Amino acid sequence: MIRKNFSCETRNNKLQRLEADLVVVGGGMAGLCASITAARAGVKVVLVQDRPVLGGNASSEVRLWILGATSHMGNNNRWAREGGVIDEILLENLYRNKEGNTLIFDSILLEKVRLEPNIHLLLNTMAYQVEKSDCNNISNIKAFCSQNSTEYHITGKLYCDASGDGIIAFQAGAAFRMGAETKKEFGEKFAPDKTYGELLGHSMYFYSKKADRPVKYVKPEFGLKDIKEIPRYKMINRDDFGCWLWWIEYGGRRDTVHDTEEIKWELWKVVYGIWDYIKNSGEFEDVDNLTLEWVSTIPGKRESRRFDGHYMLKQQDIINQSEFDDAVAFGGWSIDLHPADGIYSSLPGCNQWHSKGVYHIPYRCYISSDIQNLFFAGRIISASHVAFGSTRVMATTALGGQAVGMAAALCLENQIKPADLFEKENIRDLQNRLNQTGQAIPGIAMDKTNDLVTEAKIIPSSTYRITELPANGPWMSLATPTAQMLPLKADAHHTFTFQLKAEEKTNITCELRISSKAKNFTPDTILKKLDFFVEEGEQWVHMNFDTRIPETQYAFITFLKNKKVWIRATKRRLTGLLSVFNKQNKAVSNYGQQVPPAEIGVDSFEFWTPERRPGGHNLAMKIDPPIEPYNAAYIINGYTRPYMASNAWAADPNDPDPCLHLEWEKSQKIKKIRLHFDTDFDHPLESSLLGHSENVVPFVVRNYRVAGCNDTVIATKENNYQSINEIEFNIPLETNDLKFYFDHPSKEVTAAIFEICCFG
Repeated sequence: MIRKNFSCETRNNKLQRLEADLVVVGGGMAGLCASITAARAGVKVVLVQDRPVLGGNASSEVRLWILGATSHMGNNNRWAREGGVIDEILLENLYRNKEGNTLIFDSILLEKVRLEPNIHLLLNTMAYQVEKSDCNNISNIKAFCSQNSTEYHITGKLYCDASGDGIIAFQAGAAFRMGAETKKEFGEKFAPDKTYGELLGHSMYFYSKKADRPVKYVKPEFGLKDIKEIPRYKMINRDDFGCWLWWIEYGGRRDTVHDTEEIKWELWKVVYGIWDYIKNSGEFEDVDNLTLEWVSTIPGKRESRRFDGHYMLKQQDIINQSEFDDAVAFGGWSIDLHPADGIYSSLPGCNQWHSKGVYHIPYRCYISSDIQNLFFAGRIISASHVAFGSTRVMATTALGGQAVGMAAALCLENQIKPADLFEKENIRDLQNRLNQTGQAIPGIAMDKTNDLVTEAKIIPSSTYRITELPANGPWMSLATPTAQMLPLKADAHHTFTFQLKAEEKTNITCELRISSKAKNFTPDTILKKLDFFVEEGEQWVHMNFDTRIPETQYAFITFLKNKKVWIRATKRRLTGLLSVFNKQNKAVSNYGQQVPPAEIGVDSFEFWTPERRPGGHNLAMKIDPPIEPYNAAYIINGYTRPYMASNAWAADPNDPDPCLHLEWEKSQKIKKIRLHFDTDFDHPLESSLLGHSENVVPFVVRNYRVAGCNDTVIATKENNYQSINEIEFNIPLETNDLKFYFDHPSKEVTAAIFEICCFG
């Protein structure tokens, strides 16, 4: 029993003092990935999260799906899904939770953190005060947990503000911006004027379900009285819920930090008014049994403060795909700005403009220009309002969080400040460590200096030379223009044969296209056009473009629209091969072609995008001479996804026991092996609501074994579904011989791998 007598003095809450190498404030996807990355690199982390769960806008409290450069497969950014920790999390979620239940996703995130012994997690804990040791350094933060009435004083060597509103950076005095820059300041032609608005608002979602009996609904007094206050009220339908209601947005003309509670009440007013309209207006059929299942209790925030780093990302960097020596992450979501009046605006709910490919985000955007021991992660990084329209999405912020976590580890290891990583050697080390963990910074390969595989003779049991993709798949209508992407070598010249079916004699146009930038996947350059007739019925058609590819890159064999013709597909799915279609995806403002106003500084181009599985078949074809997109030497080129080439070794489909044999002239001491598999980085893995048709990506090698001298098995793996596998030896393995045996994932998917790394 505890009993305290009356005291004239006020009492203090329990106080706990914590020390850490890195203090991360904010448990959204950016702070989460920063913490896990740093912890795995040996850093002691305190992660401070003011909510009861992790994930921020992706959590069950808000329920926004995680997206980034893949943009619902609605843009031309092929194989652009973010790698590393965020990839690991999303693949885990796919395996356990392909339906997209956010409650299960919460548990996956909590488990990921709990499994890291170097992370001290504080949930329901609000950081509220910063102390500084001098003008330019943070010495301590104070936080309070309402659930255990405990105050925390947390001292760190380095700090990361991933709080969304930038509470730590703000209190520390770091320079920040709030609102849109003018066109004049940075020359950004898409910068909005004040009539459009300077801030994006908050959104609030709801879920509905069908009961087994009629359910009445009486809206609360504060619910919206007149649905016509919402200019876009005719968009409302009885079937949409969750993220599809992103346009229920408000607050862009308010202070999106300090007015959040008022904004929340306005969004509640709208949500309950919309539900009243659905249930009681008589405008909708079959709604009697519908009931509200869930309404968010906090709004999902888009924009508030943005802090000044050593570089500010701008519109031109995104559109021109600027390359930076200190690139540590990439983006690829459209520049996505919304009218400040949100749901009360008569303008479209968003204004999205895409670039032709992904873009670099430099390290300088993630560190404060003022506070020497402070990193930024999440939506508060150093970017203009226009560039923020792209960098703000969660998968992109997660990738940046990983960069911060690894940068913190390097700073602590070398006893330097974050800005000291600008030195070329340090940046290259940071980029390499990030790429080793799956970051896949575009155009920057892993440094293979310490990789023992580079010294080995690599002997494949077979290598797939593609002479034919069998015509065993469905017929696909050319009512939608269709193209097959193939990685072709410089000066390549092939004859392609396709199976077509026509309802009558008609004309077909086929084009050989490439991207004007070899690193891109926007087929904006036509090398050759062929026009020819096809007869009624089925036939094989030969195409010799009589031209050569100017440099090694992806080419597009493109069939233009003809509603009277079908083309045969194959069931065979292959690493680094895709069919794409000139079709629309209105969810991301893809209308088949981007035609922006001339004055906003954005490119015009066509969208050629793939289909989601179980669709997305490659085209059946014969190729003469065969193409050779796979090579055992690719496993040491430092790239872990397709980029200007497949960058993979793939076995012949008829190889009964695919194997890569590594042979050294003398014995090696191996402490760790790392394998990079194909989990189809083209396929977005939305974390919630949308759902997926499979729980394991069909390209990934599920089962493999590793054998040493005399074919002695030293490691096996079954049921793999992750991109990266590591094998560590307590006692270094001494051998001059390693064999990696891979099972084909399926009858129609041949075994493939991007990288094998061995370290002493």
